[in-house]
Amino acid sequence: MERIGFVGVGRMGANMARRLKDQGATISAIYDVNESVADAVAFELRAPACRELRQVTKLSDVIITVVTDDKAMKKIFGANGLLAWAQGRLFINCATVTPSTHVWVQERAEKGGAQSLEACMASSITQAREGTLYLMCGGRPEAYNRARPVLEKLASSMRYIGPAGKAAEVKALVNMVMNINTAGLAEGLGLGAALGLDLDMLREVFSQTGAASRVLQTDGEDMQKREHSCYFSAAHAAKDSGIALGLAADQGLKLPLASAAKRQFDKMVAEGLGELDKSGVAELTFKGRHASG
Repeated sequence: MERIGFVGVGRMGANMARRLKDQGATISAIYDVNESVADAVAFELRAPACRELRQVTKLSDVIITVVTDDKAMKKIFGANGLLAWAQGRLFINCATVTPSTHVWVQERAEKGGAQSLEACMASSITQAREGTLYLMCGGRPEAYNRARPVLEKLASSMRYIGPAGKAAEVKALVNMVMNINTAGLAEGLGLGAALGLDLDMLREVFSQTGAASRVLQTDGEDMQKREHSCYFSAAHAAKDSGIALGLAADQGLKLPLASAAKRQFDKMVAEGLGELDKSGVAELTFKGRHASG
């Protein structure tokens, strides 16, 4: 059985580690830039908490990374990072970062005699804990085949998309459309509230018409009741929309809806709401809720 190390044990990473532990996997190492978080998760899972990235690689056969952005990804795979003792290891990278960063990681991993796979997640914290993630994977087919026994413990469904970077492109589009839907739903409910409509009724009508969406199911009631406990933060929504818009710019495309949605999530970040769930965008659209600073 391969030993599995984790780099990044925030809300998603910690629940993925718990799920694998429950499924009988050997959790061999835990690392997080927040040492107290790493210590707590390591204690819970009875695994070593590492202070150096190279120790994670030394203690593990498979390393799952769940970090925040391109900068964090390049740091963990940079000098004095995970690629020490990399020979024969498999890195499964689950963060939403730019496609070019996944390509860069694969190139560096292969130079060190390791394999790399992007396993982009289109699910949230509850699914991570329950092992019902939807995963979009990109990289070498042999890396995907090696990763499958691990990923099958985490996912109810997964799809191999293609070479490195391609799954990240698909994930960027998934999140772009999700963010547009979220911002649009917030505007619909906000206007409905301003008109004095019953929002329970309005959500029911939306669900039976062309206004239906997955976002309506996950965020509609939360927007109405101002319940914005974080499953996918507004800050991440802003970052991910930016990735998609960067891809569009590379292709010479203008995406006005994606741009407008990003401005809303950027505004949340600027006004101190970035750590709310993306459903918190409704705070900008309901009358009387949030006064701009």
